[in-house]
Amino acid sequence: MTTAQSIITILAVVLGTMLTRFLPFIILPEGKKPPAYIAYLGTVLPCAVIGFLVIYCMKGAVFTDYHGLPELISIVFIIVLHKWKKNTLLSIGAGTILYMVLVQNVFIQIL
Repeated sequence: MTTAQSIITILAVVLGTMLTRFLPFIILPEGKKPPAYIAYLGTVLPCAVIGFLVIYCMKGAVFTDYHGLPELISIVFIIVLHKWKKNTLLSIGAGTILYMVLVQNVFIQIL
């Protein structure tokens, strides 16, 4: 890639990033109430995205013998912790740590 191509690529990426970051604030200014469908999407999309992520992460799990057990334990742990503490960052972080401990230390002999 030549220097000119590199500069054009960087400018295109910067422009695309700025457009996606600033466009919502231009279309929906602070004092203006967003349309009802935007408010609705703001309430339902986070749950839908998390659901898709869980399905995507579990698609490769094989549920024979003990395979898939660390994933299921971690998912149950995340659900219980989130219902208890209502802290998304804590739930994701603690669930990730639990999963890593399970697959690297607990289930390593079995799997």
